[in-house]
Amino acid sequence: MKIAIIIGSTRPGRKGEAVAKWVLEHASKRTDATFEIVDIAEANLPLLDEPMPAIVGKYAHEHTKAWSRKIAPYDSFVFVIPEYNHGLPAALKNAIDYLYAEWVNKAAGIVSYGAIGGARAAEQLRLVLAQLQLADVQGQVMLSLNTDFDGNTPKPAAHQEKALDTMLNQVVAWAKALGTLCQ
Repeated sequence: MKIAIIIGSTRPGRKGEAVAKWVLEHASKRTDATFEIVDIAEANLPLLDEPMPAIVGKYAHEHTKAWSRKIAPYDSFVFVIPEYNHGLPAALKNAIDYLYAEWVNKAAGIVSYGAIGGARAAEQLRLVLAQLQLADVQGQVMLSLNTDFDGNTPKPAAHQEKALDTMLNQVVAWAKALGTLCQ
């Protein structure tokens, strides 16, 4: 089972890369799945420019085809997202909107961060994921910029690691259950 840890921000100086590495370091101790970081910044996607809706699956541009090839092999996802102005990052929403079938019937977990743990960004992301038939799990990690970071370095409290374990357990279980739908 392959699980992508998606860095959901492209902003210079972002904390997302460090948070994703913390998630990967913790998740790599598991034996029930393999984990890889996927950085949406590396996809270099312009604002959505496909002439057809993603649900049609007829991609016209090479950047979309490359993004599809990157995302399609994963069985589930962990989205690492900051909260920007009470919402999810536009770059993440844009990257999600490029695809459809690549997301459908897979599981998703959320690791958010912000002044109040990124809770509002996570709730917005859940609405988007539901439309794509991406089953978001209940377990969630919400890192506070005030208590779980030392500058740009995540220094999560012990309860955050427990929350991460819970979320990862749920993502793996749901990915196994949904796997039969993706064959």
